Amino acid sequence: MCTARPGPHRGAPYPGGMTAPTKRVLLAKPRGYCAGVDRAVITVEKALETYGAPVYVRKEIVHNRHVVETLRERGAIFVDEADEVPEGAMVVFSAHGVSPAVHEQAASRNLRTIDATCPLVTKVHFEAKRFAKEDYDILLIGHEGHEEVEGTAGEAPDHVQLVDTAEDVDKVVVRDPAKVIWLSQTTLSVDETMERVDQLRERFPDLQNPPSDDICYATQNRQVAVKAMAPQCELVIVVGSQNSSNSKRLVEVAVQAGANASYLVDFAHEVQESWLEGVTTVGVTSGASVPDNLVMDLLVWLAERGYADVDEVTTANEKVAFALPPELRRDLKPAR
Repeated sequence: MCTARPGPHRGAPYPGGMTAPTKRVLLAKPRGYCAGVDRAVITVEKALETYGAPVYVRKEIVHNRHVVETLRERGAIFVDEADEVPEGAMVVFSAHGVSPAVHEQAASRNLRTIDATCPLVTKVHFEAKRFAKEDYDILLIGHEGHEEVEGTAGEAPDHVQLVDTAEDVDKVVVRDPAKVIWLSQTTLSVDETMERVDQLRERFPDLQNPPSDDICYATQNRQVAVKAMAPQCELVIVVGSQNSSNSKRLVEVAVQAGANASYLVDFAHEVQESWLEGVTTVGVTSGASVPDNLVMDLLVWLAERGYADVDEVTTANEKVAFALPPELRRDLKPAR
């Protein structure tokens, strides 16, 4: 994925033989793993250590190719649905969450389950159930087909309507305009979400806000860091996978904030030399499901091409941590 805006590169050759500015990298902080992803990945690792391979995982535990392949090599088996798991086996539910129907399917097959749903996603599930119980129409802002959206909508299918595009806003039908509330997928961009909210509020002036911000702290923090550095960058490279919603949003945010171009790559070797033509300052960040060693690989790749000067742009220091799922904690082998 790439995004670019028109206009000349600020790093074009200087006239009259003047020396061009030193090539440099601006490295966003925070970047990479959030607490929910860290918890989910460790959950699969600890399950493999505690119970032995194979451990089944419904969907990708997090949306990152490298992480999934690494866990697969250690004995994790990724499946699309719980009915692909042998009866009585163990299955881990991904960080994106699942609907009650998936829990019921697992129970019907006597599966041992570990729920690695991010606690911030679980919060949105609770909100959906709460407002459905109070008989609200719930307008869920998110991307159609995303696992998190499917899980949240599944908590209250008779009350939830998905709003993905501007066109979807016009299709919304509610029973009582005075009892309408919006919720959102946690990995959207803040700007994108509020744009939809404003469009919905034009139709439904009494639209209520959720009791707390649904966009997760990590998504917001990574976007803020990109916004801070993008105006100084001709190019921003985002490390992340194509199916990672929060990574794709970082690409869009970078260009909206002032970078001439932005690209999404899984690995350093995917970067094209042509992207660096005329570029003095490269911004680097990564999505919330990306291990930092992939970012370090990219920094080495850039240093080999003259971008050895790295300055970190820090906009927040994250100290959030989540406990491992209780189903796993009770069986963990004590450390020696």
